[in-house]
Amino acid sequence: MVIKVFVATSSGSTAIKKKQQEVVGFLEANKIDFQQMDIAGDEDNRNWMRENVPGEKKPQNGIPLPPQIFNEERYCGDFESFFSAKEENIIYSFLGLAPPPGTKETEKSDTSAETEAHTEHSADEGAHEEAQSPPEDQQENKEEDAAAGEEEKHEEGEEKEEEGKQGEGEEMEEGKQGEGEEVEEQEES
Repeated sequence: MVIKVFVATSSGSTAIKKKQQEVVGFLEANKIDFQQMDIAGDEDNRNWMRENVPGEKKPQNGIPLPPQIFNEERYCGDFESFFSAKEENIIYSFLGLAPPPGTKETEKSDTSAETEAHTEHSADEGAHEEAQSPPEDQQENKEEDAAAGEEEKHEEGEEKEEEGKQGEGEEMEEGKQGEGEEVEEQEES
């Protein structure tokens, strides 16, 4: 399995050059075997690339721009697809290669396999519980009723709290009036 990166070695576009350099540099840094296929100097490469890029990946003018990435005959993607796969740490699956041990992608595939197994187990349990539990719309109604009840309790609690504060304020005012009367009585004596 050889990764083929179709590039234009004599491109006048700096944007294309940067994209090509990023793809090639990444593959070299990660020691992924690949071949650069020049479309600027070899018309057969250019024609092969144009014919094998899927129609939905071709731009409106119908001529795909480099870099285009293939695994043997299988189309992997263009620069944007490559960049997304790199950001998501799924570059090896993007390229159709098995990830080397110890890479994040290996950990992801191990985790996803565990998740799938757990999901299947949960689905089996869910089917058993589903037979015993009420239909979903009844369940939603119960949840809505419970939420409404909680909201009413919360509002009642706030009202009681307000009443309590008002009562404390009245008691304090009465206490102040009572103190004032005591002071007046002491002065008269």
